[in-house]
Amino acid sequence: MIPEGQPRRRVLGGLLAAGAVTLGAAPASASARSGGGTKPTVVLVHGVFADSSGWNDVIARLLKAGFPVIAPANPLRDLAGDSAYVSSVVDTITGPVILVGHSYGGEVITNAGRGHSHVKALVYVGAFAPDEGESALQLAGMFPGSKLPDALVTRPFPLPDGTTGTDGYIDPAKFHDVFAGDLPTSVTRLMAATQRPGSVGGLASDSGVPAWKSLPSWYVIPTADNVIPAAAQRFMAKRAGSMTVEVEGASHVVMMSHPDVVVRQIVAAHRATS
Repeated sequence: MIPEGQPRRRVLGGLLAAGAVTLGAAPASASARSGGGTKPTVVLVHGVFADSSGWNDVIARLLKAGFPVIAPANPLRDLAGDSAYVSSVVDTITGPVILVGHSYGGEVITNAGRGHSHVKALVYVGAFAPDEGESALQLAGMFPGSKLPDALVTRPFPLPDGTTGTDGYIDPAKFHDVFAGDLPTSVTRLMAATQRPGSVGGLASDSGVPAWKSLPSWYVIPTADNVIPAAAQRFMAKRAGSMTVEVEGASHVVMMSHPDVVVRQIVAAHRATS
């Protein structure tokens, strides 16, 4: 991990809408000021096998620092629909926005960030940052090291058109090792029981034109990520030109085990774009 106070290196080689939950004392449209300007609303987007509660420690720190925060419930049904939903949340926000995505949530912000002049930056946290035509599953398998394929449990679910989709879960017996190896097992047992599945079809969907081609981005790479190999994240960060920090030994849920690092990257994005 790059210590606080040292320059961050650029890694080369790389709601108000229905169902959303607004967190914090002030509404998203309110001004939050600290010494010199309006702070952006930080929109935190969770990924598959998780929910918005994974951001709780990050949220607490952001609120203390005066940032408005929204952590919407990512539908996890299909990439186009999930991205449109998050985009609709962004549409309701007055003032600047920083989009933050974890895991598959990174793919969602990559698509949802397009076409919004008030979105100022993207922050990827153990996340996918796909280029056009790439999928989460494709990127996860680009480099060796992911333990997810051998831990997946699938269950069918009905689609509105009468066909059947497939949801993916992590086997609870493997959840700690695969998803959150640096958290206590007392915590990960609860996370495994309450995990939200993701549609396999959504994870296999091709991404659109990436917002990182027109927006500055920041990246937090957990080096012991067993879902998205660190090498894959370095590749994506280099390609996007992201300002990157690596957290040595951190698991996929780096925002839970090292929330201060994630907040520092969000604050860095704010300072660079305000």
